[in-house]
Amino acid sequence: MSNNPEQQPMAEAKKTEAIKEFGQIEIPGFKSEFHCLSIIGQIEGHMVMPPQNKTTKYEHIIPQLVAVEENPDIKGLLVILNTVGGDVEAGLAIAEMLASMSKPSVSIVLGGGHSIGVPIAVSTSYSLIAHTATMTVHPIRLTGLIISVPQTYEYLDKMQDRVIRFVTSHSRVTDQQFRDLMFSTGELARDIGTVLVGKDAVDIGLIDAIGGVKEAVEHLRRLIAQEGKVH
Repeated sequence: MSNNPEQQPMAEAKKTEAIKEFGQIEIPGFKSEFHCLSIIGQIEGHMVMPPQNKTTKYEHIIPQLVAVEENPDIKGLLVILNTVGGDVEAGLAIAEMLASMSKPSVSIVLGGGHSIGVPIAVSTSYSLIAHTATMTVHPIRLTGLIISVPQTYEYLDKMQDRVIRFVTSHSRVTDQQFRDLMFSTGELARDIGTVLVGKDAVDIGLIDAIGGVKEAVEHLRRLIAQEGKVH
C-alpha cells in the first residue's frame, strides 16, 4: 500500500469493492490475448425479462463482438455457455455474428447449453462440452397456447429451418440426425426433444470434443498460433 495518506482511503475502498463483488481482496491483473464472453441464464431479446431472472442481453453481446473483431490486441475469443436458451432471433443473431468473425473462437458448454444455446455453441471455430454438461434439442415453440393462425405456423416452420440449417452447417451432425433429436418423444419428460449429456453431444457430432476450461484455452492458443503462421 502507498505511504501517501491521501491514497490510502482510495485503496481501502477498492479492496472493499473487490471483496463485495468477487469475494477476494485483490483481483490479479493479467493482460490476455483473447477475450472471454459469458452467455449465462436466459438470452434476452426483444422482450425484457423479469428482474429476478438471470439473463444475457443480446444488445450487450453484439457491441462486445464488434469490439473483439476490431481490436488488434485481441487474438481470439473464448465463449462460455451456461444457458437455458431464450429469444430465438436474438440467439441466432449472436450465433451468426460469432460464425462470421475473422478471429479464432472456442466455445465451452458448462452446466447447460439448451435450446437456442445450441446454435451459439456450434458457431465458434471449435466447440467443447464438460462431461456433466447437458444440451437440450427441441422444436421451436412460443407458448403453451393453441395457435390458430396459419401464418404463425409458417413463421415457426421457417424459423425452425433456419436453426437446423445453421446447426448442421457448423457441426458434424446431419440434417436428419438433428431433426430426429428435435422430434424424439422418449428422451425429454413432458415434451418432445432430446437431452444430450456431455459425450452424447460429441458422439452425435454436435460438439467437437469433451473438455473444460484448460482444454478450451489450450485449443484457442493453438488456433491463434496457426492463424499467426498463416499471416
